Amino acid sequence: MDVARLKTIGVFAQLGEDALNTIATLASEVSVPAGKELVREGDYSYDLLAIEEGTAEVQRGGEHIADLGPGDIIGEMGVLERAQRNATVIATSPMVLVTMDRWDVKRLAKLAPPAVEELKALIEARRAHA
Repeated sequence: MDVARLKTIGVFAQLGEDALNTIATLASEVSVPAGKELVREGDYSYDLLAIEEGTAEVQRGGEHIADLGPGDIIGEMGVLERAQRNATVIATSPMVLVTMDRWDVKRLAKLAPPAVEELKALIEARRAHA
């Protein structure tokens, strides 16, 4: 994964080169078509997804609650807190996602703690606006 591409993802944008290089070695990239269900409300969270390209809709209880786009993160609460997903997210366009599984995030916490601190800050910001 190219470090320059990681800088386009908001939560990673301010990280130093060492943290970005660590993320680059742990992360994978996946492309998904429009209409693909990325995560389902109530399922357990095993993956963190960062949107590099494309858009998605967030639904809770079948109700539209948000739209996501490049730079947004999905699944950070579940991965860091081992919680069930609190919403369903569906791709509304073809997407390119940067992914890390729960084990990658655990490694990231040891190798590049500032990256995980950014994810925790994102969680707190989301809770404050919920």
